[in-house]
Amino acid sequence: MAMCFWGTGKVPSSSFPFLFSPHSMFQTLYSYFWWERLWLPANLTWADLEDRDGRVYAKASDLYITIPLAFLFLIVRHLFETYVATPLAGLLNVKEKIRLKATPNAVLEKFYAATTKHPKQADVEMLSKKSGCTVRQVERWFRRRRNQDRPSLLKKFREASWRFTFYLIAFIAGMAVIVDKPWFYDLREVWKGYPIQSMLPSQYWYYMIELSFYWSLLFSIASDVKRKDFKEQIIHHVATIILISFSWFANYIRAGTLIMALHDSSDYLLESAKMFNYAGWRNTCNNIFIVFAAVFIVTRLVILPFWIMHCTVVYPLDLYPAFFGYYFFNFMMAVLQSLHIFWAYLIIRMAQKFITGKVVEDERSDREETDNSEEEEEVAKNGPLSNGHPVLNNNHRKND
Repeated sequence: MAMCFWGTGKVPSSSFPFLFSPHSMFQTLYSYFWWERLWLPANLTWADLEDRDGRVYAKASDLYITIPLAFLFLIVRHLFETYVATPLAGLLNVKEKIRLKATPNAVLEKFYAATTKHPKQADVEMLSKKSGCTVRQVERWFRRRRNQDRPSLLKKFREASWRFTFYLIAFIAGMAVIVDKPWFYDLREVWKGYPIQSMLPSQYWYYMIELSFYWSLLFSIASDVKRKDFKEQIIHHVATIILISFSWFANYIRAGTLIMALHDSSDYLLESAKMFNYAGWRNTCNNIFIVFAAVFIVTRLVILPFWIMHCTVVYPLDLYPAFFGYYFFNFMMAVLQSLHIFWAYLIIRMAQKFITGKVVEDERSDREETDNSEEEEEVAKNGPLSNGHPVLNNNHRKND
């Protein structure tokens, strides 16, 4: 029948409703997306996870609240950075470096904005002719102009303070949620009775807050301090959001709470090390960094792959055949693990610098540039400089 209508060039809407009704097409896609075989083991349906007898189960609609909560987080963050982090920066004597501004130049500014911030030598020579500046002046202009776009020390400190506060509170709350649960001590308990595992109020709020926070990080990533691993950060935030959301849909809540708490266990240490680094407390920063590196490697490169991922890959197969949700969840875990290996490489590089006595810096940071040739000239005239300006007092560094 349908083939006859195709031959005559007429298609009945009753045969292919999705071709004529966007609503029907959406309903078709919706039904495919929530097909039980994608999310649940064989012989189980969504009806098995309906609330009954006082038992409450995770629902996809629960996650709607995370979007408005993410915007609430952005508001709270702004208030925190303004009324807590900024005064704290003053108490820790976080001082901005004096930056030399690039002289206004329409030719160079147009090239900087429209073409590249890092011109090649041929471009520098071309710009020198167009602008009437010497090659050296053009190079100096681009150095200073790039420095103007780099985030200030106060901005870095405020951002680190906010993340430190959240990660510390989240880690403490996460441990409170799971430390008294049997699956915290025996990972086989994670899958006991799966997926008919009711949800606790503490698990609900732990999930909602964590997911909302990562949404807020994704929303603010364009305005946050950009580091060399900017793309990896986006991948991490997206993968984390997908993993948390999927684990909620498929009722992988027990495994999800373990994974979130494991990640929070080292993040607050890194942010606190950054705070002390920006404040100039080098010894404190280096000591915290050593603890962070040890915790990161143990949790992300040992416990996560050999305990948690073993739990999510091996144990479920003792209870039910593998299904799409099983493969997808573990694939996203593998993506996160790959990022952990990448960051572990950067951490080890930083640790090597510390061991050899070099200053420990964030390998992901975009270092500020200086006008070396200009400084050499000024040193001869005015003595030592700090970012192009004479040093009035260089004996006030903190010791602890």
